[in-house]
Amino acid sequence: MRREMIDIFGKLIELVEIDNSDVNTLSGSYREGFRLEGYDLDLIFWSKQHRVFWDVSHIQYKHSSKLTYVLADCSESPPGFALLQLPTQTNDETILDACVGISDKIYISSSIYKEMKCSAYGRDFKVHGPCVRGMCERDTELDAVHCFASNIWPPIASSWVERCQFWPASHIVKDIVKGGCHFVAIGHKLGKRMDNEWRISFSLAEQKLVYSMNHYQFLTYGLLKIFLKEVINNGPDENKLLCSYHMKTAIFWAIQYNIIPCLCSQNFVEGFLICFKLILKWVYDGSCPNFFIPENNMFLAHIFGSAQDKLFSRLHALYEKGLSSVLESTTIRSSIFNFFDYISPEICTDENTLVSECDFKTELFREVGSYDLILKSKLSYCVTFLHSIEQLLGLSLNQYQVLMLQRVTVSTLENTAFILHNENGDFIAQYLSSDRDRKFNKLVYVLDKMSFNMLQFSSRFGCISDMLYAVMYYYKTCRYPEALSLLTLTRTKLAKAYVALDLDDTGEHSWTIKIRELLISYVRLYNDILYIRELMIEQYYSLLNNQQDIRIPSLVLLYLLEFLCYKHVNTLASEKALIDLQDLVLQDQRVFIDKDCRDISWQILGICQNISGKRQAALYAFKRSATVPSIHKIRHATLSRVMDVMVQSRFFKKN
Repeated sequence: MRREMIDIFGKLIELVEIDNSDVNTLSGSYREGFRLEGYDLDLIFWSKQHRVFWDVSHIQYKHSSKLTYVLADCSESPPGFALLQLPTQTNDETILDACVGISDKIYISSSIYKEMKCSAYGRDFKVHGPCVRGMCERDTELDAVHCFASNIWPPIASSWVERCQFWPASHIVKDIVKGGCHFVAIGHKLGKRMDNEWRISFSLAEQKLVYSMNHYQFLTYGLLKIFLKEVINNGPDENKLLCSYHMKTAIFWAIQYNIIPCLCSQNFVEGFLICFKLILKWVYDGSCPNFFIPENNMFLAHIFGSAQDKLFSRLHALYEKGLSSVLESTTIRSSIFNFFDYISPEICTDENTLVSECDFKTELFREVGSYDLILKSKLSYCVTFLHSIEQLLGLSLNQYQVLMLQRVTVSTLENTAFILHNENGDFIAQYLSSDRDRKFNKLVYVLDKMSFNMLQFSSRFGCISDMLYAVMYYYKTCRYPEALSLLTLTRTKLAKAYVALDLDDTGEHSWTIKIRELLISYVRLYNDILYIRELMIEQYYSLLNNQQDIRIPSLVLLYLLEFLCYKHVNTLASEKALIDLQDLVLQDQRVFIDKDCRDISWQILGICQNISGKRQAALYAFKRSATVPSIHKIRHATLSRVMDVMVQSRFFKKN
């Protein structure tokens, strides 16, 4: 489910950015379907305008003025590595600046190219292997790989095609070969020209191989990854000689050579131990053959000498313990016994029923929520986004792909409405406050009606908390009675949703219908879009700290909007909303407010208390906002608020 949603979202981004010269795609564990805590985000970038070939004759045959051709030269490099020669002229300044001369020929230096790409990310990013590594949104570690693509399968990997008799299936092999390979910016440590060499990468091919695994093969792969992180590499950095790529290589070889005859629910732990034994053998031999190019020993220059001996001794001790060594992993130990209850022959042997229907749908909706984004706050980009969604709806999609597109559509419409309003805010403000000529009034009315219709649509087809976007729009345009009426309806629905979220089937299209009843625990405000002025300072400082959005718990935002709207209508009701907000923030035990949203919740309470004239209470709330962990990076906003409160206190004291 996760993979297919990522794939269709990738197609959406590809349609939206069809004119861009660069291609980017998600890879690594997240793309494979894992949602493991502490794992990084992997992105691959390559240019459509550069293409790598393996022979000069291919360049002459494929000649095109729109492309810059690059020639892979493996003659002086270790297996799995190549120099990239530039046989033709190019106007690309990045490539020209990364070029070096070797034996009267021009080559693209991997080290220079990588450093240039890294400098474009900023000083917080560093070169790490072939990647540019740094922290991105929500303190997630990002590994960005900038590479060159070839749509021709490497001749040195031709033996892999011949080996594929048992696994993978022939149609998958054809698809992989058709996709070619990539060249990532890192040389072999023992190569003659390490700083200029490029490694042949099969990351997209590996993704397709992981997709082709059955459920228990994938579980074995997951066990290997977790076991590596929590047991094998649980120690000093100098002992972390193995990586998850070695685990992936082991499971590939084990499946292809049919070492595990039929990996299923009854023997997948046995399969894990067999893969572990294979890794143990590789460490003993000091040789780990690359799955696509076996001549490429991935342990060479990495695992040798005393370090190799120590690693083997440690792994052998773990292997001797058998299954008990697996239980040294806290993640595995906490869940494996429940898992065995699921897969016992008397209860269940069908992989499709390992997870209950309710659990699956809960995870489905959580996954859908992660695609609730719009990448650029420009009206033209929003329109392109909607047109691209329309094109995808013409394809044959399953229910959860349709659900994901529905979520993205709703999010895009909500943000488009506010972008449209912000870009034409002066017109609308004048329309609401004064009489102008009929043509002007009609234009402003149409713009306002368009925004309103978008939000009305998103309220109907989105989640319960999507109704709050329409409330914010009503408040922003001074329509307080309408905002309060919608708030009353939203409060009622939210209360029911928090008591019990019904995810039972009600028919063939229940998943796409149930999203209307779904509770999303927070509302996402993108920092470069102005929603309400009261949160403008928080969005500004969060954006300065490279955060894309602020996530506000639904109930916190609801009470904030109630407080603000009632300030213009009913003072007593406004105070009641403030008390409700205060009780929620002070007493919540992470039921309604996630730990990552504590900072903004305290901040909003302080804002409301300051507006209400309760300055000492506001200072306390801002202090709490500054002391809880902050993923929104709003501490400068908190400091600004505190300064404002202190200035106001002095002013009123003086007068």
